[in-house]
Amino acid sequence: MLKGFRDFLLRGNLIDLAVAFVVGAAFTAVVMSLVDNVLMPLIGKMGGEPNFDEIDVAGIRVGAFTTDLVSFLLIAAAVYFLVVMPYNRLLEMRQRGEVEEPEVVEEDTLLLREIRDALTTKSTDDSRTP
Repeated sequence: MLKGFRDFLLRGNLIDLAVAFVVGAAFTAVVMSLVDNVLMPLIGKMGGEPNFDEIDVAGIRVGAFTTDLVSFLLIAAAVYFLVVMPYNRLLEMRQRGEVEEPEVVEEDTLLLREIRDALTTKSTDDSRTP
């Protein structure tokens, strides 16, 4: 029972998910700061105030919803222009061959190459010995 739990915890995709979660949380803080400290004040300078909470339409307070909607649109735009577009551009460059893929060599292949090189060196040394 504990072996299965240990295997679950040490499975590679769980670690990847944990790393993605932590990086995502950090990225969320950066995007929120961009929206709250840069973009919303710019909107406020154009419209008078960066917070729409006091707006009401026919007695219905829609201001908080409007503020949240504007924040959502700004966050979506920031993610699109700062992450999605550069990532797609990188993928296109890789497909066209403009960016070289690093060679991934398995550990067993590296070990076999070392053995081959050692045998080649040894056979060269043996041929020199009279």
